[in-house]
Amino acid sequence: MAAPVAAGAAPPLLRVVAECGRSRARAGELLLPHGPVPCPVFMPVGTQGTAKGVTAAQLAALGCRLCLGNTYHLGSRPGPELVQRAGGLHGFMDWPHNLLTDSGGFQMVSLAALAEVTEEGVRFRAPHDGREMLLSPEASIAIQNALGADIIMQLDDVVSSSTVGPRVEEAMRRSVRWLDRCIAAHGRPRHQNLFAIIQGGLDPTLRSQCLEEMTRRDVPGFAIGGLSGGEAKSSFWRMVKLSTDRLPRHKPRYLMGVGYATDLVVCVALGCDMFDCVFPTRTARFGSALVPWGSLQLKNQQFAKDFRPIDPDCACPTCQRHSRAYLHALMRTDTAALHHVTVHNIAYQLNLMGSIRESILARRFPAFVRQFLGTMYGPRERVPPWVTEALAAVGIDLD
Repeated sequence: MAAPVAAGAAPPLLRVVAECGRSRARAGELLLPHGPVPCPVFMPVGTQGTAKGVTAAQLAALGCRLCLGNTYHLGSRPGPELVQRAGGLHGFMDWPHNLLTDSGGFQMVSLAALAEVTEEGVRFRAPHDGREMLLSPEASIAIQNALGADIIMQLDDVVSSSTVGPRVEEAMRRSVRWLDRCIAAHGRPRHQNLFAIIQGGLDPTLRSQCLEEMTRRDVPGFAIGGLSGGEAKSSFWRMVKLSTDRLPRHKPRYLMGVGYATDLVVCVALGCDMFDCVFPTRTARFGSALVPWGSLQLKNQQFAKDFRPIDPDCACPTCQRHSRAYLHALMRTDTAALHHVTVHNIAYQLNLMGSIRESILARRFPAFVRQFLGTMYGPRERVPPWVTEALAAVGIDLD
């Protein structure tokens, strides 16, 4: 039987404008309904219609043009009907730019104690009121159609990256079947771009089989799922490369759940276009500010009399207005400090991706990578071995 095709599918989503020439890195644009999005792109996570600690207006002012919402949480509270009445998630959160909603699949791992997975779907017990909710492929797509995001994700059967044995193959094969159900259920293919999610754990054979099956489906884009869950970095990068090697060149490649700066740089080199992670906002709430040489824990006493900005070269509102000493003084008494650090951390991620893109356009991406790693780690021998191995696999030598 022929693989299903999304009826009335939208025109191509990705326009590639430059490629590295040595590595797999590329610069392009996502041609989305709410405006083009330069890529590679990092997408802040707004679980319930907002990135924690910042407003939609602040996100836009920082240059964000694509952020995330969570289907499980929005589908549970406040519910898709209410959001749809507000004009969809764009109107509900007053966001004029693009949105991506995940499918709810990740909650099979993050809320594993509250979830039961069957062929029908995943049955959750809501943590706030104990109410049961069946999230089937059809229900996930119906919620996402109501929310109205520009990119929507298939419901996949997600297992932890540390899982081994027959459950990994079961989840991979079920994800393929669920993709077909999502395609069939999708009611707005010309307005919302449905992405498939590659599974298969850390098993190259299973991941290859999933890639072969899913790339037969004519969907607008593909995500690489089931990674960044605590697995060894040597396994992580190999599964990313295996995936990008076999994904279509003309469609976007979204690496899910990746947000550490080094991981972003390496995985752009491996050929990924899109990334998301709660890391920059979550670490800000613990007082940690991201900088090109690592991070600053602003709760530490060493910053009590430090009147420099977090990063003298950063143009974000926090660095333009506030010192490390001021943020340190607020840290234990006022949540405004966490807000200021969140603004900075999101700006750091977006600026990093902008610098990566500029280096690809200027045909100097390998030099950018070496400079980035030199600032982050210092001497060559301090760079993590997995980074050196991954970059060498795509032609970037750090010597």
